[in-house]
Amino acid sequence: MTAWIQMIQPEAAEGKLRDVYAAVTSPHGTVDNVMKVHSLQPKTMLGHLQLYKSILHNPDMTLSVGFLEIVASYTSMINNCAYSLTHHFNNARHLMADDARAERVFQALERNEPAAEFSGRELALLNYSAELTRNVGGITQSEVTNAKNEGCSDQEILEVNQVVAYFNYSNRVLNGLGVTTEGDVVGYYSNDAEIV
Repeated sequence: MTAWIQMIQPEAAEGKLRDVYAAVTSPHGTVDNVMKVHSLQPKTMLGHLQLYKSILHNPDMTLSVGFLEIVASYTSMINNCAYSLTHHFNNARHLMADDARAERVFQALERNEPAAEFSGRELALLNYSAELTRNVGGITQSEVTNAKNEGCSDQEILEVNQVVAYFNYSNRVLNGLGVTTEGDVVGYYSNDAEIV
């Protein structure tokens, strides 16, 4: 079982769902479970994909995709979302192109000690990410001010805010419906293909 609710498989899809599956098929030629879990409501599947692409794969982003994948991974780690963490730290690891550094980053984030591997702007943004995930009702302007004091622009803060907000949504979809990576292709899409 890959989820606690029914997921209609692409080969059994008809009508609108078949069309939506065609739109969300990955460069690997598969549909990931994060999308399939929406199969009873195809419109939310399309909305989920559009939100994801606009936040993490927008060519107008000022922060690197690699750093945003680390933000996504840290958010997912805090939320104990194994699904997103598996996919997105795999992407971060690929983009770092340094397995030893990737392992140190993973361990630092897992210990909730981002300062062991990050400093300055990146550390401020990771601290903001953690606070926004853990304490959304109690977050104050000081977290944004701290990031600005480290040299972060409003655009960069917004980009991190959007990645954290999206992954908090996605993590709750995945964890709340028991979605696993079983059957997914976990791996970075090479060349100009998109990342999932």
